Amino acid sequence: MTVASSDSVLARKLARSRRGLMVIWAIAIVWPFVAPNDYMLSLGIYFFINLILIASLNLIMGWTGQVSLAHAAFYGLGAYASGVLNTKYGISPWLGTAAAIVIVGCVAALIGLATLRLRGPYLSMGTLGFSGILSVLFVELVSLTGGPNGLAGISPYALFGFELDSPMRFYWLVWAVAAVVMWMLLNLFGSVPGRALRAIAGSEIGANTLGVDTFLYKVIAFSLSAGLAGLAGAMYAHFNLFASPETFGFFASVLLVVMVALGGTGLYWGPFYGAAIFTVVPELLRQFQDVELLVFGICMVVVLLYFPSGLAGLAGSLKRKPKAPASVARPPEQSLRPSSVEAADGSAGS
Repeated sequence: MTVASSDSVLARKLARSRRGLMVIWAIAIVWPFVAPNDYMLSLGIYFFINLILIASLNLIMGWTGQVSLAHAAFYGLGAYASGVLNTKYGISPWLGTAAAIVIVGCVAALIGLATLRLRGPYLSMGTLGFSGILSVLFVELVSLTGGPNGLAGISPYALFGFELDSPMRFYWLVWAVAAVVMWMLLNLFGSVPGRALRAIAGSEIGANTLGVDTFLYKVIAFSLSAGLAGLAGAMYAHFNLFASPETFGFFASVLLVVMVALGGTGLYWGPFYGAAIFTVVPELLRQFQDVELLVFGICMVVVLLYFPSGLAGLAGSLKRKPKAPASVARPPEQSLRPSSVEAADGSAGS
């Protein structure tokens, strides 16, 4: 396939994914009117928050091949940054959220400068160390964070004089924000920087030979990824009006990595599946909390053994036409990793 024809196919796939995204968001409009109670409506809100969070991790983990175990910490830093600015300094939730995104992004840039030259498990351990430091600070800075008891008294968002203090009102905000984030990521996927990121994931050495400044791209992607996690954390805090350090611990970081893998690492539609699982399954297992980790572990093993491209990859393979005859050779890289076209269209649902 020539470069021109590949670009043409990718453009068609991206257009199809955009249509699929619009259809999904149009369907999501109906949820507040069919949800039987506020609890079910709140699950819709958590789905969108989790979608932003998991998509942010997929950006660094799936698009650049860097496994971060600090994303729950970035999520918590966003929640506490906006919450502390609001409760301790009287800053509005909107400005607090914007500040949280910047703060988390800048912190991630500093962490990235120190860790993104590492490879393999060393990078994971470096980000895990940072996650541990933040977890301790969330508990020990009692005067700011409320310590183990959590940070209470966080104000809700207010728009045109109306406080978004109910699930019905908050739903439309998170619905709109998640739409903007996922549309932005889809456009990034088909852009030159997006292709550079995927080239780094495929082969960092190869990307370097093509003139890609791999370290700079990884730092930028890491900062953007963390900033989106900070956005999700701020929205979580201003919806619950409370932030607790237990929500942002090591267990949450591991679960986020599992959700990216279950949904489909590097696939645009993977976070939709991951967010659905991350939102619904813990609620179903609420009375069996001791087996929650066991269930996710079994799911992870099944995915790795039988459909390593995740649920999005499985759904995409079911929709694609039969493959070419086995006599047609295929490069090893493509057999191990979804192509950029497949990754864009994986399971568009359109």
